[in-house]
Parts: sequence; structure tokens; C-alpha cells
Amino acid sequence: MYRLNRLLRQLPVQLLLLGFTLIWSYPFIWIISSSFKSQSEMFLGGINVIPKEPTFDNFVRAWELANFYQYFFNSVIVTASVVLLVLVITSMAGYALGRGNMPGKKLIMTLLVISMFLPKGFTILPLFELIVGLGFNNTLMGVILAESGPSKIVSILLFVGYFASLPKEMEESATIDGAGYFRMFFSIMLPLSKPILGTVTIFSFIGAWNAFFVPLTFTLSKPSLRTLGVGMYNFFGTNSVDWTGLAAGAVMSVVPIIIVFLFLQRYFIEGLAGSIKG
Repeated sequence: MYRLNRLLRQLPVQLLLLGFTLIWSYPFIWIISSSFKSQSEMFLGGINVIPKEPTFDNFVRAWELANFYQYFFNSVIVTASVVLLVLVITSMAGYALGRGNMPGKKLIMTLLVISMFLPKGFTILPLFELIVGLGFNNTLMGVILAESGPSKIVSILLFVGYFASLPKEMEESATIDGAGYFRMFFSIMLPLSKPILGTVTIFSFIGAWNAFFVPLTFTLSKPSLRTLGVGMYNFFGTNSVDWTGLAAGAVMSVVPIIIVFLFLQRYFIEGLAGSIKG
């Protein structure tokens, strides 16, 4: 009886939240539905999300005619490389700043926090000159370096907070057992930071997978090296737009992100909770 009364009291709130959830999710559901519709049904079907005659032609057209297979392959290479580089760089920087006693540590942390507020376009010109100087312009390596280098401050701060929260006795015990600085980091500290590794992996994956400005800037002369985020523009013609093809391309682009998030969601939640406690 008590449970029934409790459910009845919570019912209005749950119905209200369900309504908000449906409204918030509707654009995403509509895009998925439109990817299975014809162009005419998409425009004349109103808010209906159930296709009358489902078709996979939009996906075939996006994959073959719009070169999505090439862009997908480029995105996999760029994203995997960026995630790996970001994990290595930010974890080592976070460990040095979170556990070490390097001189100027407070100044470095202050500069990192300040640089968080700089827009990405602010550094694109010197970044472009650097990539051109290294001879990596119009290459996937140039996109990888440009995408993984700047604006990863949040990832560094997550590692700093987590490593700083670990007890000092752990390092002291490892030192007594003869572990050096690098062994302590790679064998003890890094495995313990799985929640932060998962969180940074998800953030980096989403950022690199959906990147538009950097891949566009560094592949201007070689369209075949573009990633999915830039390849979306293939659906925009001179006088028309292939909206259903664009919807199919958007669905194909978001599927890998959902898979990665579902795979790492436990670490993602633990990482955010740990960073807040730290």
C-alpha cells in the first residue's frame, strides 16, 4: 500500500519528465526517421516519425556517391590517433602537475586555466604556420597534430585532480620497492586512473570525430583527406540540398559515438565523480 501511494505521488512528476524527454529527443528521432524516408515524404510528412515506405537508398547514396566510405576511413585514422596522443600527453602532464613539485607549477596551472577561454580560431593562424613549416599541410598527420595539440586543458585538469587525490603512501611504498618515476607512473598510477582515461577518451573521441574547422583548414587542397564532419558538405549542391542523404550521413556519423559511449559509460561516470571529489 505504501509503495502504491508513493508511485501515485511520483506519477505526475514522472509524466512531466517523460514529456520533456520526448520533446528533447524529438529532433534526434526525426533525423533517424528522415534517413529512411524519400525526399518528398520528408517534407510532406510533417512531424510523423514513422516512414510509410522505409528505404535504405539514402544510406547507399551517402556511402558511395558522397564518398562517406573514404571520409569514414579518414575519420577512424584521425580520431584513433588523436585519442591516443591526447591520452599520452594529458596523462603525463597531469601526473607531473598533480604529483610533482616542479618550479613554477602554480604559474603553469594559471596559464592553462586562462588558455581554456581562448577560442579555437584565435590560435589557428600560428598553428597553420607551424603545420606548414613541418611539411604536414594537406596530410592526415597535419590534421592529427593540429587536432590533438591545443585545447586539451580540461583533460589535463581532470588528470591533475585525480592524481593529486591519490594517497602519498602509495608512492612511498613503490619507492621503497625500488620503482622509479616512469615505472611508478606506467605500472601504478596510470592503471589506477582508468575512470579518467575513459572520460578523456570519450571527450577526445567526440571532439575529433565531429571536428570540422581543423580538418577543413588542413585539407583544403586535398578533399579526399577530409573527415566525416567536413564531408557532410557534399550534400549541399549549388542549387539544392540532399536532405535525406544528409540525414543518413548524420546517422552514420553518430553511431560510432554512441557505441564508444556505451562501451565506456561506466568509466565516464566514475571519472566525472572522481574529478569532482578530487
